[in-house]
Amino acid sequence: MVKVSAGATTVRIPRQRGRRQDSFLLVVPERPSLTARALHTVGLLLWRQRLALLPTATAVLLLLLAAILHVLAPWAGVLVAVAGLLPLLVLAIPPLRRRVKGGERSWQWAAAAAAAVVGLWTALAILLGPLCGPLGVLWFLGLLGAQGAWFVLRRSISKETD
Repeated sequence: MVKVSAGATTVRIPRQRGRRQDSFLLVVPERPSLTARALHTVGLLLWRQRLALLPTATAVLLLLLAAILHVLAPWAGVLVAVAGLLPLLVLAIPPLRRRVKGGERSWQWAAAAAAAVVGLWTALAILLGPLCGPLGVLWFLGLLGAQGAWFVLRRSISKETD
């Protein structure tokens, strides 16, 4: 006698003629479990909103990368700190080809400052550990700020194209 889980349909195939004398038992589940349905729904929701959640995915990936580098090569934090300051150094050099308008220049400075902050946070996270001291709180606040800015930018860009 074979035990069959509740909610499953069993189909018995009779014995076959010839050399094979064993009977087959085929168990077909009627529907997926509640956990499988919940995971499918969450996965589908995340997939549909993948562009809206880009800053969150980037922040989580950066946190994991900083944790791995902290364990494997903490000296890499020095290299990342130098690389984090490069956007500010590039903006300190005046543009050579054309004059940049004030509004564009402010966006460039804001983007360079954000890149420098992310680079310096990553360097400290690699050197000290991603959740050491206030770095975990700073990561979370940066995640909220980036997600909020991304939401506002996406709404303003979509209104301009309409």
